[in-house]
Amino acid sequence: MKFSSNDLRRWCRLLHRDLSYFFAGMVLIYALSGIAMNHRDTFNPDYAVSRTRLTLDLPAAAGSEYTRAEVEALLAAAGVGEAYVKHYRPDAATLKVFLQDGSSLTVDLARGDALYERLTRRYVWSALTRLHYNPGRWWTLFADAFAGGLILITLTGLLLVKGPKGLRGRGGIELAAGILVPLLFLLI
Repeated sequence: MKFSSNDLRRWCRLLHRDLSYFFAGMVLIYALSGIAMNHRDTFNPDYAVSRTRLTLDLPAAAGSEYTRAEVEALLAAAGVGEAYVKHYRPDAATLKVFLQDGSSLTVDLARGDALYERLTRRYVWSALTRLHYNPGRWWTLFADAFAGGLILITLTGLLLVKGPKGLRGRGGIELAAGILVPLLFLLI
């Protein structure tokens, strides 16, 4: 039995289509989380941070060291709902209170001004970007299979079209441009 170029293209089309459907979800997950990771300086995929400025009535009798009870009373007066974790005084005029789930309250003891920073977990974005950090052995195996699948999708896609729109024509020029762009970034 003879194997023709049309047979090769037919098998490429089948492999290309089926692997593309199978790995489409992973491509989207990696693309979206990759964008989020590229912009970590302006977007935290793990937490949303909201900052609220407050003015507090500080107890007049508070000494140089605040007790836990005094700090918890201060949190209640400020309307902060997170649970107290610990506190310290970074300097004589500042009280820093750490709250559950990473939130914090920083109080200027001289003026009564406070900054409440509340962290809210972004569960979907956090989970998606976690995949980039290789969370386990089974994920490594799947990620390797995914990489192999992308190679097959690419190679089979290159052989799908023949003629002036294929590798010997416009497709070849686009392939060369797609290789040159990343190389230029490496050289710059």
